[in-house]
Amino acid sequence: MEADDVKGTIAAAMAVLGMALVLGVALAPSASAGAQRVENAIWADGRLWGTIGTPAVLPGNAPLGSFDKLFMFTNSNNPAGQKPVSEAGPGNPAYNGGRWASFTATWTAAGFAAHGTVPVLTSYADVIFHVGMGHLLVTQGHPTGGPGFFECPLIR
Repeated sequence: MEADDVKGTIAAAMAVLGMALVLGVALAPSASAGAQRVENAIWADGRLWGTIGTPAVLPGNAPLGSFDKLFMFTNSNNPAGQKPVSEAGPGNPAYNGGRWASFTATWTAAGFAAHGTVPVLTSYADVIFHVGMGHLLVTQGHPTGGPGFFECPLIR
């Protein structure tokens, strides 16, 4: 195996592990190496979806509109937990098939003051509403330094 192939394999494995850590799940062994099924992982359009964690890290030089925004929360105090929220999901004409651009969402002091225990957000409309209210700060990029652009489709 060439040195570049080894580096690519390691990078792909790190991307899958990073996604698992963000989703707060442990990956179970799978029959197909490199792809892991994760149940109830991502909110989209008010529905909780599963996903297939793949080692597909994508270059960020494609137009941002060819990716869906995936909001990963860093400081929810809701005991139910906050899963990542997608800009769109299957059945929504804006869904890009699980090609993600990572965004970090952080509740602000104003958000905690307004809610006490912050709500679980389940849609892009929820995210945009709370950004507009000054309750959330959103920045582009992965909260733990994981991939900025990657692929992992939403499934039932």
